[in-house]
Amino acid sequence: MITVRGLHKRFGKLSVLEGIDLEIDSPGIITILGPNGSGKTTLIKCLLGMAIPDKGSLIFNGKDILGEWDYRNEISYMPQIARFPPNLKVIELFNMIKNLRRGGGDDGALIAAFKLEPVLDKKLSTLSGGTAQKVNIVLTFMFDSPVIILDEPTTGLDPVALLRFKKLIWEEKNKGKTILITTHIMSFVEEISDRIVFLLDGNIYFEGTVADIKTQTGENDLESAIATILQ
Repeated sequence: MITVRGLHKRFGKLSVLEGIDLEIDSPGIITILGPNGSGKTTLIKCLLGMAIPDKGSLIFNGKDILGEWDYRNEISYMPQIARFPPNLKVIELFNMIKNLRRGGGDDGALIAAFKLEPVLDKKLSTLSGGTAQKVNIVLTFMFDSPVIILDEPTTGLDPVALLRFKKLIWEEKNKGKTILITTHIMSFVEEISDRIVFLLDGNIYFEGTVADIKTQTGENDLESAIATILQ
């Protein structure tokens, strides 16, 4: 579904991606890991068309997507920090996004799952960080996109909301979707990932399962395995 070939990206003198090759050809949950500055965000931005690579190709469903835009209707993206129009009410934001994006949007069950009914008529500027993140989740999952990209999605979620969120991710996976996640929460990675991609200095240092990286490093938990790589 997604093929990255020889992807390079520089910002001034700083080389962020140095010829990355990545193949995502089956549904499942793929977590992209790496320290700050490793290229995770830049890779995601290139996939979304928010950054233009200096060299290389990006293939989505067999089509080169560099310079294209329509393919993004097949992707739902949840940014780490959502920038909402402060004077809009929550319900107005949901309705606006449904009107803007092709293919409607089903938000009723999600609103109920995350207990957002009491805040629907509140302005977005008045929401707590955790509630804003729940709004972010609804906006991401209300459309039936085959690819979902989640950037640090657990930020601000209380334990109950986190359980609902993990259940939602598993449900989408079971529908045959591809879900890309970036996160620093290793317990979340261990619990939810089918496959991990570890970036270091703009290159893919490791690609495989959590069990694979533990075996490679001789560690019993993912956090220790990552620490071993970074030493």
